[in-house]
Parts: sequence; structure tokens; C-alpha cells
Amino acid sequence: MKYQSSVSLLLFLLFSSINAQNQKIVDSLKNELKNEQLNDSIRTVILTMLHERLMFSNPEEARGYALKELEIYENTGLEMAYGLGNLHLGDYYFNKSMNDSSLYFYKIAKSNFTKNNKTRGLIFVNYTIAEIYKSSGNYKQALELFEGSIAEIEKNITDEPYKSQFLASSYLAIGSCYLEKGDLNLALRESLKALKLYEKIDDDVRRADALKQVGDIESMLKHLGSALTYYKEAQKIYKEYNDNIYEVRAINSIGEIYTKLDDLTNAESKQKEAIELSRKYNVKEVLAKALHDLGLIRIQVGEFLEARDLLIESKLISEQETLELRTIYANQALSMLDFKEKKYSSALNKVDLAIDVSQSNGTIITLKDLYELRSNILEKLNNNEEALTFYKKAQKINDSITSIEKVRQIEELKTIYETEKKEVALALQEEEIKTLNEKSRADSLQKGLYASGMASALALFGLSVFGYRQRIKKNRIAREKQEEIYKQEIAHKQKELASQTLHLVQKNTFIQELKENLQNLKNSPEKFKAEFRRIVMLLKKENASDKDWEIFKTYFADVHNDFDQKLKTLYSDISEKEIRLAAFLRMNLTTKEIAATLNVLPDSILKSKYRLKKKLGLDKETDLTSFLSQL
Repeated sequence: MKYQSSVSLLLFLLFSSINAQNQKIVDSLKNELKNEQLNDSIRTVILTMLHERLMFSNPEEARGYALKELEIYENTGLEMAYGLGNLHLGDYYFNKSMNDSSLYFYKIAKSNFTKNNKTRGLIFVNYTIAEIYKSSGNYKQALELFEGSIAEIEKNITDEPYKSQFLASSYLAIGSCYLEKGDLNLALRESLKALKLYEKIDDDVRRADALKQVGDIESMLKHLGSALTYYKEAQKIYKEYNDNIYEVRAINSIGEIYTKLDDLTNAESKQKEAIELSRKYNVKEVLAKALHDLGLIRIQVGEFLEARDLLIESKLISEQETLELRTIYANQALSMLDFKEKKYSSALNKVDLAIDVSQSNGTIITLKDLYELRSNILEKLNNNEEALTFYKKAQKINDSITSIEKVRQIEELKTIYETEKKEVALALQEEEIKTLNEKSRADSLQKGLYASGMASALALFGLSVFGYRQRIKKNRIAREKQEEIYKQEIAHKQKELASQTLHLVQKNTFIQELKENLQNLKNSPEKFKAEFRRIVMLLKKENASDKDWEIFKTYFADVHNDFDQKLKTLYSDISEKEIRLAAFLRMNLTTKEIAATLNVLPDSILKSKYRLKKKLGLDKETDLTSFLSQL
């Protein structure tokens, strides 16, 4: 009887309302775990529930329960314990932003869930792997995993509230991807879907996540009052449930809104609170951001000494944790501070550090602001010619961002169209099923129905069929129009890709020839010496830059179906330089053209081709270019 009561308690906890008091549930689970009559499967489920209840509020304790799950597997061979233990260790490292370690455990868990046909476990692990892809900027692959999860949920999960909970999590994640891409209409639509489902199943904690995300979207739309309302509601829920890590993020966001509203008193108060809690719970990313945000407030009110201390600490944390974007912002803010204090040489050094990091990871938007700042600094140093050069560079990026924004809007409309097309198809299918059911019921009616009634029913059925046909016809016409738009977009991108490729080749060929001519001037009259070094350095700066490569890669990926991602999937150790070489080969560029583009000798390209072929595991008979063309 004692064992049966334990099982009853467990089942009650499993299916009880998820808005119950978290600490009471944790205490009950801990007490239940002391029951020695529990079998290993039940014990594993309790450990799982404890981990999930504590993974954010007390991550180290949660990790201990994950290790206990693995102990059960080692002692008994219970597959469920092995899969869940690795999943939960992956969660621990993921929440610490240690993505390499988390991927290691997630892949073990995924293999286990696949082998044992554990659909829910597979959904969980795919969801978080997609989050890792998203954090690295691979939105396409992340969206594929998230949307694939929705299909699995619809197909395999029928019991509520779990189905709604899984679906809501997927919608929220998809909304987050679109938010980071800047597709705000899509982001808002998916996030509101998630919010509606969380409200339906009364899941307060996840509802807070949706509220926070909608707040982020409203903030980007500059609806600051609305954003503040969403953030405050989210923070209240996080605080109630001791969801400490996410409460800190919400507080930091509230502080940002107050700053934008010029309410610096409340902004300072919130950022101080975020800093205190970030230190307490060891949330390094938010700590670096809150220190930076408070530093900017200090600059705004003229307290430069304290601002410098805050920004230096933010920079140190960002560098230690390899938070590249935060490192850029810290150096940028320190440069701005030096500029305000008229320390122009120091300001130039710091903005150059920020530019170096920004160029290395391809953050174009930050480069625009950094180039503008560098231009202002150079102007103060009376270097007007170079100041004008960087001003033009900033404007060029701004124009590029505007073009990207137009393309993004087209892509967003295309995605909306595709989604609505799927929804229309599902609605038509439901209507057809409903019609068939109605027809079946009509067939079972008694034969003595009045003839007029039967005629009316047939007429209505005929009108329904006609309506369906009209809808299908309209959908077909709309689809054909959209397909024509897609063809035009692809043709445009192919032209852009060819143009960009030609630009790279011509530009670097010209530079190489000009450098050779300058070398011949070395022994010319003395008047050329003063200009020689400066011209050569300027020409080096104009070589094929990372920005040129990123623009080329964007067009290339559109035309060649994410060629670089295919290579990374098939050969995980392939480098960015090898992907670049493979892309040029896929474009059928000659060795000489590639050498000119990369500003190296043709012999160097031949050696690189040999090494690439070896890495791809190709035999002597297989042509490298032909192989790459088939990917």
C-alpha cells in the first residue's frame, strides 16, 4: 500500500496544474525520493521533475540530480535514465552558455531517444539544439528544426496540456528566430500564438517568456510604454517562481526602456539591481550588459570616472567569456568616453579594437556605428581625408543595410504567404472532411425525407463544391503569381552573384598589378619614396575584405542552396578558408582567378586545392570541382 500511494502521489504531481507553488512541489518530490520502495523508472521520473524545477533557480543542485540519473543507468542499465541524464547535463551547460559541452551531451541524448523511439525526448533535445544554432546565427537550420518539431508534436502527441505546451514552446522559439533576423511581423505573430497557448494551459512561467519576447518586439518597434508593461509583467512572474536567471534579464530590459524614455533615475535603479542579481546568480552575459548600460547612463550624466570603471569591467567579463558582441560594445563605449574627454588618440585605439572584432565576426550593423565614430575622431585629429573615407564607408554600409532590409521584407512577405497557404490548405481539408461527414449523415436519413428538403441539401452541397473549386482556383492563381516572383528574385540574385564575383576578381587583379608597378618605382627619384609606403598600405587595406566575402557568401548561399552549410554538415572540421575556396571552385573560377581574388600565388591555390581534396576524402580519379558542383 505504501508503494501504491507513492505512485499515486507521483502521478498526481505529473498531471497537476503547472502553476502550483514550485517550492511545495520540490519539497514533496524530495520527500518522495526518500522512499526506498520506488522502482528505478519512478525514481528517474522524480529526478527529472526535480531537475526541471530547479534548472534555473538552483542550477548546481539540478546538475546533481542529472548525475544521479546517470548513476541509475550505470547500476541498472535503464535506457530512460541514460537519455534523460545526458539531456539534463546538456541543459546545465546550455544555461551556462557553454555550447560545445552542451552539444556533446545533447547528441548523446538524441542518439538514445532515437534508438528507443522516445518522441518527447527527441522533441526536447532537437528544440535546444535548434536554440544553439540560433545563438550562432544559423537561423535557417534552427527554423527547420523548430518547424520539424511542430510536425512531430501534431503527429505524435495528443494529450493536453502537453501538446499545447510543446506547440507553444516551438512557436515562441520560431518567433525568437524571426526577432533576431529582424522579421518583426513574423516574430510578433508566432510569439502571440505562444502567449495564447500558455494562457490556455495556465503555464505562468512560460507565459512570462512569451511576455518578455513580445516586450522585445515592442521595444524594437519603439512602442516603449507597451514594452515596459510586458517586461514588468514578465518580471513579476519570474520573481514569484524564483526563475532567477530570467528575472535578471527582464530587469535589465526594464532598465533599457527607462533609459530610452530618459527616466535615468529608474534606469539606474534597475541596472544596479540587474548587476547585483547577475553577480549573485553568476549570469555573466547579463552582468556584462548591465555594467555597459549603467556605464552609458554615467556618461550621459557626466560622471566619467565611474563610467570608465563600469565599462572596463564589462569589457573584461566579455573577453573572459568570449562574448564578442559585448566586447565590441564595451570598446565602442570606452572610445566614446575618451572622445568626450578629448583623448582622441586613446579613443582611436579603442575604436580600432572594436572594429577588428566587428570585422572578424561580420557584424555589419556595429561596423556602421564604429566607422562613424572613427570618422569623428579622425576629424578632431585634423585627418580630414581619412575621416571622409570612413564616413563614406559608414554610408556604404547604411545603403547596404537598406538594401538588405528590402530583401528581408520580401522574404518576410514570402514566408507569410507560404504559411497562410498552408493554413488555407488545412482549412480546406477540414471543410472537405466536414462535408463528407455531413453527406454520410444525409445518407443515413430515413428514405421518407421530403423531396424538396433533399433537393435543398443537394443544392447546398453543390454550392459548397463550387465554393471549394473557386477557392482552389484562386489559390492556384496566387501560387502561380508568387512562383513568378520567386523566379525573378532568383534571377536577380544570380546576376548579383556573378557581378560580385567579377568585382572581387577585377578588384584584386588590379590591386596586384598596381602593387607590382609600385615595386618597380622603388628605385625611382627620391620624390616617390615619401608616397610609396603610404600608397602600399592603403592598397593593402582595400584588398578583398571580410565584408566583400560576406556579401558574396550571402548571394552564393541564395543561389546555391546553402552550399556552405552542406559542407559544414558533411565535414564538421572544414575551415572558413576552405569553404571560401570551395565556393570559388563551385563558381568554376580558374586557379589564376582565385589566386587574384585572394591575392596569393597560383601555386598556393593548387596546394590548397590538394589539401581540400584530401580533407573531403576524395580519391585521385575524382575531380574536385565536379564533386563540389554536385553538392
